[in-house]
Amino acid sequence: MSNELLWLAFILLDLGAVLLFFRIFGRAGLYMSIITSIIVCNIQVIKLVDLFGVPATLGNVLYAGIFFSTDLLSELYGKKEARRGVWLGFVALISATVYMQIALHFAPSAADGAQASLEGVFKFFWRIALASIVAYLISQFHDVWAFQYWKAATSGRHLWLRNNASTLVSQLLDSVIFCLIAFANEVSGKVLLELIFSTYLLKLLVAVADTPFIYLGRRLAARRGEGSG
Repeated sequence: MSNELLWLAFILLDLGAVLLFFRIFGRAGLYMSIITSIIVCNIQVIKLVDLFGVPATLGNVLYAGIFFSTDLLSELYGKKEARRGVWLGFVALISATVYMQIALHFAPSAADGAQASLEGVFKFFWRIALASIVAYLISQFHDVWAFQYWKAATSGRHLWLRNNASTLVSQLLDSVIFCLIAFANEVSGKVLLELIFSTYLLKLLVAVADTPFIYLGRRLAARRGEGSG
C-alpha cells in the first residue's frame, strides 16, 4: 500500500476511533482520545515520510484529530469542557515527557537492549518540545474560542461552518507557530515556508475530512441523550 493510501486510511481510522470511544465511554472517550493522540503524535513526529510528493512528518493525522475531539466537546458540552480537554492534553504531554526523561537517566543493565532505541525516540530536544507545547496551547484555545464564536454568530446553525472555520484558522496558527519556533534560523526562509505550507496542507485535509464525522458525533450524542453545548 502506498503512503498516500495508508495516510488516507489512517485518517478514517483515527476519526472513526474517536467516535467509537465516544459511543462507548461518552465524554470521557473524547478526553481519552485527546490524551492518547497528543502523546502518540509527538512520538510519530520524529519519522519523516513522503506524501503527495513532499516530505512530511508523521503525527499530522493524530494531531489534527485532536481538533476534532475538542470541537465535538465544544459542540456538545460547551466551552468549559472543551478547554478542560485542552488542559488534559497539555498535562498528559508534559507528564509523558518528564517521565521518559527520568527513565532515560536510569543506568541500563548490561543485558539491556532498549536504551539506545529509547534515546533515539525520547531524547529531549527542548526547541521542538517548546514549539509543540506553545503551538498546541495557542491553537487549541483559539479553536475553542472560534468554534463558540461562530456557533453564536450563526445561532447554532451550520455545524459544518463553525467546525471548519475554527479549525482551519487554528491549524494555520499551529503550523506557523511550531515551524517558527522549531526551525527559524535553522533552515533557509524558503525551506521554512515550504515546511509551514506542507504541514498546514496535510492538517487542512484532515480538518475537512472530519466534517461528516462531527455530524455523526452529534447524532450519537442525541441517541445517548447527551449534549447541549
